[in-house]
Amino acid sequence: MSDHYYSSKPETAHNKQTLTADLRGFSLKLTSDAGVFSKNGVDYGSRVLIDAMDLTGAKAVLDVGCGYGPIGITAAKLAPESIVTMIDINERAVELARHNAIQNQVSSNTVIKQSDRLEVVRNQVFDVILTNPPIRAGKDIVHSIFEQAYEHLTVGGSLWIVIQKKQGAPSAKEKLESMFKYVEEVTKDKGYRIFRAEK
Repeated sequence: MSDHYYSSKPETAHNKQTLTADLRGFSLKLTSDAGVFSKNGVDYGSRVLIDAMDLTGAKAVLDVGCGYGPIGITAAKLAPESIVTMIDINERAVELARHNAIQNQVSSNTVIKQSDRLEVVRNQVFDVILTNPPIRAGKDIVHSIFEQAYEHLTVGGSLWIVIQKKQGAPSAKEKLESMFKYVEEVTKDKGYRIFRAEK
């Protein structure tokens, strides 16, 4: 099998590096590695989502496909009273996210687990779910994340997604509109769309 960032056990040789990222007014120190998504710096789509996301009143937040943690860690900084659960299929990404949560002093309000989509949180519900979905894993996987997210949201809770227009934003919006009571395009930037879908 070829080694993608959505592999559960990347076999690429380690090549750790520490980056600094300024996200929502926080200067985060993030360690990344080969075999994880956007290893050389926080990708533009994640930045657009981080800038847009609203966690007002959220007590339970979920970051699906957390990678080494920029979205979830920023969420934990923005909403210190909440518990932010971060999940990823990639065990290397999960280890890095745990390390980065400690490095950025948010380990007390984060829970980080390896999971194929939302498998490990099957008995939990969340007020806000955030995802920069693994587009390269294919449309079926991405749409199944939307379906599982719907099941794990509180009534009135919202799913926040970043997706590029050329990588399926129109069909993603259509899928969301078939499930959620309200879907809005919150912002767009350089081809990236941020959708908020409310249950």
